[in-house]
This record gives sequence, structure tokens and C-alpha cells, in this order.
Amino acid sequence: MKSTKIILLLLALLVPFTKQSIAVSHYKNFKVAVYSRAYETVKMGDNNWIEPIWDEISRQVKVDKIYLETHRDLLIVDEATLMKAKAFFESRGIETAGGITLTVNESNNFETFCYSNPEHRKKIKEIVEFTARHFNELILDDFFFTNCKCDLCIKAKGNKSWSEFRLELMTKAAKELIIEPAKAVNPSIKVVIKYPNWYDHFQGCGFNLETEPKLFDGLYTGTETRDPSSNQHLQPYEGYLIYRYFNNLKPDKNGGGWVDPGGLTFMDRYAEQLWLTMFAKAPEITLFDLRQLQRPLLKTDRAAWQNLESCSFNYDELMKPIADKNGKMVQPTTIARAAGYTFETIDQFLGLLGKPIGVKSYKPFHSQGEDFLPNYMGMIGVPMDIVPVFPENEPIVFLTEQAKYDEEIVSKIKKQLVSGKDVMVTSGFLKAMQDKGLGDIADLSVSDAKASVKEFLAGWGPHLFSDHEMLIPQIKYLTNDSWEVVSAFDGTNGWPIVHRANYSKGKLYVLTIPDNVTDLYQLPVEVLSKIKEILTPNMPVLLEGPGYTSLFVYDNNTVIVESFASENRKVKLRLAEGFSTAKNLVTGLEIVGEKKEYIQGRRQPPIVKTVLNLELKPHSYIVLQLEK
Repeated sequence: MKSTKIILLLLALLVPFTKQSIAVSHYKNFKVAVYSRAYETVKMGDNNWIEPIWDEISRQVKVDKIYLETHRDLLIVDEATLMKAKAFFESRGIETAGGITLTVNESNNFETFCYSNPEHRKKIKEIVEFTARHFNELILDDFFFTNCKCDLCIKAKGNKSWSEFRLELMTKAAKELIIEPAKAVNPSIKVVIKYPNWYDHFQGCGFNLETEPKLFDGLYTGTETRDPSSNQHLQPYEGYLIYRYFNNLKPDKNGGGWVDPGGLTFMDRYAEQLWLTMFAKAPEITLFDLRQLQRPLLKTDRAAWQNLESCSFNYDELMKPIADKNGKMVQPTTIARAAGYTFETIDQFLGLLGKPIGVKSYKPFHSQGEDFLPNYMGMIGVPMDIVPVFPENEPIVFLTEQAKYDEEIVSKIKKQLVSGKDVMVTSGFLKAMQDKGLGDIADLSVSDAKASVKEFLAGWGPHLFSDHEMLIPQIKYLTNDSWEVVSAFDGTNGWPIVHRANYSKGKLYVLTIPDNVTDLYQLPVEVLSKIKEILTPNMPVLLEGPGYTSLFVYDNNTVIVESFASENRKVKLRLAEGFSTAKNLVTGLEIVGEKKEYIQGRRQPPIVKTVLNLELKPHSYIVLQLEK
């Protein structure tokens, strides 16, 4: 027994000197990692089990790193098996890191440990110490939260709300049960917390975005959005925006994005999540998980629109033979090839993109209201960027109802306006703050009445129509104290969709959010363009297109236009002064702009802008470098 322990100890000491320390990324612009659950890691004591699986995965997608989970659902991988698994991957030049999922029974409504229970706390500490002894990096899968309401938790909560109690409880648990024990065992260890995709509800289960990013060495981002019609209802744009938000919580310490194939209807939806993560400039992407990467490719994975030429995800290209380890050309077999094909495609241009930029949307810590709204804005073509601190140097700031959680928000809005900058607030924010100081800026209010509308007017020009009726809150105002920029009508009656009120040297805009937020996607293109004109005054381009069309902008005048629709889309890119053409960074073709007049008002001459005419295939993107 002693000799076995000595050998295991020597193997552990050799970790920093194995091939993982000199591993080179297989892709030019990012690393690819795979996560192995404890259920699979525990089988890796047998090379005859893991070798054919890994050979099949790694011939279809190039992998740089693997997270070997040591615990999930009270299953703990024994030390000898863990060491053998590490040796297997490191002998192949794959970097290894540890993973922990702190669930008691994931299948039982995500049953977590109880952090009020001394026995559970002791067990968590033991799991962390065991893992830290064998790795120089440890990541917590996205279950470091608590939904426990046992008698111990009820007593410990006292008079606090569940959110208050859990936020405090999990901050202490992060220090006492995770970080301090890990670093006591291995002072060199990097401890990373991976957050899931439901960020607007974190406080309810104790994920503390105010305290934890400061405590942990790094963050990781769950960028999976799956099918938006599934039970989470997450919009595809969130796969991009959530990474940017978490990066703003801990700049340059957001280690990567994390995607699984759960809930996909067609294979291009899986690929879409992967490339959106990389559009956000994540340095690494983790594929969850080893088991799911073995899922066979099926004929039903191919959507009808994938028969169209030039789709960004081309099923025929995906299914082309690739070489096995002996150099023989064989057919792809599993979903791992969908990942590999996607990475090979986007790696060709990602290095040409600059730093992502977007309209700043201020989200105070632990705030709720109009949940996930910035993602819906992204889906109508507004480049978005969520920040945890009020941004004082932006030409315009976008505020949802969540900004009400900042007790000084009205004074911050006034300061922005007095300095000659603008603010756009939503109808939800207006309703929350109309009796809490916002009336000092403009006499505006949201009534309890609703309007059913499908007719609109955006400035001067003809009336515009949506395909179906939508319910909107009715905003009241005093004529000539403030003014409608975009109106909605029912017969001869009307209400603001975009409203403007002057204050000092700035302008306060109110954006009316329909009762069903996805009705934003149904607004006429001209209405959406007016919203973008206000929100993106300093952007190099403006996207003239319908809902389900997004724009990603970078600080070196590169842009990506993406359609999430299932049919062909024709859109226009309105260029800022100084630009007249664009180069397609995938095909190399030049796109020449044409002149277009825009009516400004009854007594004003039209202005002339250069626009690019683009045609987007279903669920496809175009990557452009703007040129003079």
C-alpha cells in the first residue's frame, strides 16, 4: 500500500512537467476543451474504454484541454482512476484540469448540497481538497448554488429574504469551503466558478455576482441558449451577450464559454451557440460533455434551410470524410464533428475581429425586472453590452426596469443629461420610477391602460404596419413638454413607442416595451431603425432589418450581421460617414455601397447615406471589414 501511495504522489508532483505545460492550441484564435462528468471519469481506469471513445472524438474536433470531474451526485472518482485518466490525456498532449459539480442528486430537481448542514459542509471541503491535490486548476460546474429549504436553512434564514440569506451564505461558502481549502492544499491552484445562463435570477439561489468574481481567480460562462421555445425561453443572442457581461464583471478573467447540445432541434442550432460564443471573443470554449459528444449524427439533424447554398452551417460540408488516426478517410459519426466543422470555419476570420463594442445597458447587482431584455434588443439588431456600473462616458445609456435597484439612479440620469449625453429608459423603468423622482426630469407616466396596435409612424412618412396586433402600455405625457418620436395607432388614437423629453443639454428617451416582449421582433423595419438611430449614434454601421437579425460590432470597424430566421432575408447596412464599401472576410469579395435618401422632417432636406445591400441565408452570418 505504501509503494502505491508513493507512486501516486510522484505522479501528482510531475503534473507541472507533463506535456500539458507545452500543449499548443490546435486553432489559431481559441482553445477547445471537453468536460468529462464523474460518471465518465470513473470509467477511465480502463484504457480500453476511453481510448476508442477519445480517438473518435479527437479525430472530429481538435481538443486542447479536458476537465476531469471528480464529483457529481455523491459519486467520487477514486484516486487511482483519476491519476490514470490524467496520464492518459497528458500522454496525448492534452492539458488537464479538475472539475466539481456540487449536486446531491441532479435528477431530483437539481438537488444541491445544504450549506447550513455541518455534514454537507464537511463533505464539500473534502471533495475540494481531494481535487486540489491533483490539479493546478479547478472549475465548479454551474451548481454552486442552493435551493435548499430544509429546517436548518429555514432557521438560519430568520427574517431575511431567501435571496438575502442565500447571497450571504454562498459568499461565505465560497471562501470557507472552496477557495481557502483548495489553496491550503495547493497554493498554486486557480479556482474558477462557472456561471449558468439564467443570470437575471441568480440572487434567488445564492449566485453572488457582487462578491464572488472578486473572490475566485476566474469566471467561466454558460453560453448555451438551446431552442428559445424550450422551457428557459432564452434568446439566441444571449450566447454572445452573457459572455460580454461576465467579462465586464471580471475583465479579462472570463476564461471561456460553455455549450451543450441539449434542446437542439437541428444541428445548426448547436453550431449557432458555438459561433456566438466565439463572436464574443472567448479565449476558450468547453464542450459539455464527453458523453454527449458521442451522440450520433442523424438525418433528422438537417433542417430544410440547410439545403440552400452558402448557409453558414453547411450540412454537406459537415458530412465530408475526414482522416482517422491512420490517415484513412472516413465519414463523420458524432456531434463532435459539428463542433469541429464550426470551429474550422470561424477560425478563418476570428483573428481579424477587434474588441466587441455595444450600447451600454446598466444592470445593478441582484436586480430584476424586464428580465433578459437586452438580449431581445440584440435580436432586433442593437449591439448590446451589459455593465455592472453606471457608464458615465457613453453618448447614450440604456436602462431597463432593473436600474431601479440603484437608489441613486435618478441623480445619475440627471448628471448624464446635464453633461450633454442621452439616456433611453424602458416603459418598465418609467413605471417603476415615475413617482420616485423621475418626474423631476419629465412629466411622463405609464397608466394601467393597454392599447392593441399594429399601425405605426416613425417620424415623417407613410404609416407602417405590423403583421399582427400587439398589446402595449399607454404612456401619458404633456403635449410640447415632450414629444413622440415613434407613434402607435388604433384608428385615430395613438400612443408613444419612442418618446423624447429634453432636459438641460441632453435628451431622455422612453422606449415602450410590448406586453409580449417578442413583439419587438414584429415592429416594422423603419420603427426598429429609428430606435437604432437613437441608441447607436457613434457606431460605424446601422442595421436596417427586421427582428431576428443581429449586428455585432468591433472596435476595428469589422462587423458581423446574422439572421436567426428560417428564411432568406434582405437587409441594409447604413454606413457612417467615411465608409463606402466593405470586404467580405470569408469570401474576399468587395461590396460597393449605394446612396439612399432619408427624410428628416417636414422642413428639413433629406440626408444621404451610403448603404450596403445584403442577402442573408437562414441562420447564417456575413463578416465584413468596412472600408473607405
